[in-house]
Amino acid sequence: MQKKVLVAMSGGVDSSVAASLVKDLGYECKGITLKLLNSNKDTEEQNTCDARLAAHKLGLVHHYLDLKKDFDNKVIRHFIETYEAGGTPNPCVNCNRNIKFNIDLYTQSGFDFDFFVTGHYARTEKDESGRWLLKKAKDKKKDQSYVLYCLTQKQLSRIIFPLGNLSKDETRAIAREKGLLNADREDSQDICFVPEGDYGSFIEKYKGKKYPKGDILDLKGNIIGQHKGIIRYTLGQRRGLGVAVNYPVYVTAINPEANTVTLGDESALLSQTLFARNINLIAFDTLEKPLRCMVKTRYLQEEKPALAEQTGPDELKIIFDEAQRAITPGQAAVLYDGELVIGGGTIV
Repeated sequence: MQKKVLVAMSGGVDSSVAASLVKDLGYECKGITLKLLNSNKDTEEQNTCDARLAAHKLGLVHHYLDLKKDFDNKVIRHFIETYEAGGTPNPCVNCNRNIKFNIDLYTQSGFDFDFFVTGHYARTEKDESGRWLLKKAKDKKKDQSYVLYCLTQKQLSRIIFPLGNLSKDETRAIAREKGLLNADREDSQDICFVPEGDYGSFIEKYKGKKYPKGDILDLKGNIIGQHKGIIRYTLGQRRGLGVAVNYPVYVTAINPEANTVTLGDESALLSQTLFARNINLIAFDTLEKPLRCMVKTRYLQEEKPALAEQTGPDELKIIFDEAQRAITPGQAAVLYDGELVIGGGTIV
């Protein structure tokens, strides 16, 4: 019996080629485009149009699913609350966890399918014990395993990543061969709901309020300036601080209770230990003992050697071999063993 797949089509070249590849493998394919935003209409309408055109070119039935309410409640609000608490969120991880790979959202909306397909650059495989594993993509420059560490065994068992063994150049070549109009479309660089990259203005507009100014402190607690609202700052930030000193300074702490931002030199950003919660382990059910591994704490950061220990049902303690710069609450700590994603959690 022919297997049915539901392909998430964003309008970009990656998801369009993913749809083409699974169709060529003989699956019965349907495309789906998620409607997530109440604002930014021009961009979303262009993406929807491009997805519809790609589906038509490939001969696929194309559907829309309105998840604006879910996206607002589970992604945008969490994004804002994390900034208000002095952290720096990764909304892509939260979207993957709660929206994009939430299989139940699709089945509850009446979609019947065996597998869910996206254009992410990552790979899955099943080990000898029957456990599903997540691995890095072949193209390390495009690897997206960092934002996929939250996938569960249930989800991984039904996900296909057709681009996992391709480079971006190979993906574009396939798109040109198939005559897809988005073959040379540029990759999106911004968070989808903050297209201008101005997080502070977006949050103030969403909440309908201005966040109060407050004191900027040095490491000794002296007031050296005024900040424009803590939502406009993140650990490690150097630009746009509005403080003139005769040496490079960075945001080293954000205190939402006192409404202060502390600046210091780069050495004040270094720390060796982090704790992470809301954890998800892929390679194991639990870490039975401390594990040597590689860890990255930002999407574009290099992995660094560390010792990871599970200190509770939902807590990881990670001690790096060497102190790391600007480990930031709200970001993800993702553990690797070579190509394999062990799991990860949200830095607290």
